[in-house]
Amino acid sequence: MPLKNLKPRTPGTRNAVVASFEEITTQKPEKSLIEAKQRHGGRNNRGRITSYHRGGGSKKMYRLVDFKRVKDDVPGKVKSIEYDPNRTTRIALIYYVDGEKSYILAPHGLEVGAMVQSGADAEISLGNCLPLINIPQGTIVHNLELTPGRGGQMVRGAGTGAQVLSREGEYVLIRLPSGEMRRILLSCRASVGQLSNPDHKNESLGKAGASRHRGRRPKVRGVAMNPVDHPHGGGEGRSPIGMPGPKSPWGMPTLGYKTRRKKKASSKFIMRRTRRR
Repeated sequence: MPLKNLKPRTPGTRNAVVASFEEITTQKPEKSLIEAKQRHGGRNNRGRITSYHRGGGSKKMYRLVDFKRVKDDVPGKVKSIEYDPNRTTRIALIYYVDGEKSYILAPHGLEVGAMVQSGADAEISLGNCLPLINIPQGTIVHNLELTPGRGGQMVRGAGTGAQVLSREGEYVLIRLPSGEMRRILLSCRASVGQLSNPDHKNESLGKAGASRHRGRRPKVRGVAMNPVDHPHGGGEGRSPIGMPGPKSPWGMPTLGYKTRRKKKASSKFIMRRTRRR
């Protein structure tokens, strides 16, 4: 998918690089598959901020995307490729032959009029969803399940794709986009293909307001605060943080500090950790 460099008619467009949206075929979502999305401003059920720098932003409706793909042996036709404001990849509207409609994550290269299907007997073609036991080695997949029947939880971002490497007993070895190698049950499902909008990583917002439109509020550096507000604060003029490594506002190590529990049950399924950059 190509990108557009906007002409520098204003300061906000001088450095902006945006998507061309050439693959989008309709501007109107399916009304039966959208619902209101309540915004919480990063606050939990007690009203306390637990996710910082959130708030504001443009209103948007939530698209009911089918991550489970359990409608087996019922072919569906791609009616449109649509923009989803809640995720970086595109979504596809599917009209099934029995009259039902649903949204799925659109893989790169899926076109209007193509047929998709889910189930153990589905072909290894773009957009089809199958159990991992029926997917050959070397295939690029997305929307991976971790628990059978729970729905896809991994590889759902724009341009991402995991590779099926080998089978080991009742597990299959998967290489994730991060470089991590992980064992997943053969009965878990995955969809075939790399996800759409692969150039999302090359986009540039161009101005601070574009980030505000997405509901992201400004972040203040710790070194710019007072000692009472942050461990990095204080000092005469511009000064170092005065400690071996950076900390969060609550004094916990950050930026490289491992937060995964050492005795997490799923650690035994990870064969190789994320590759270091």
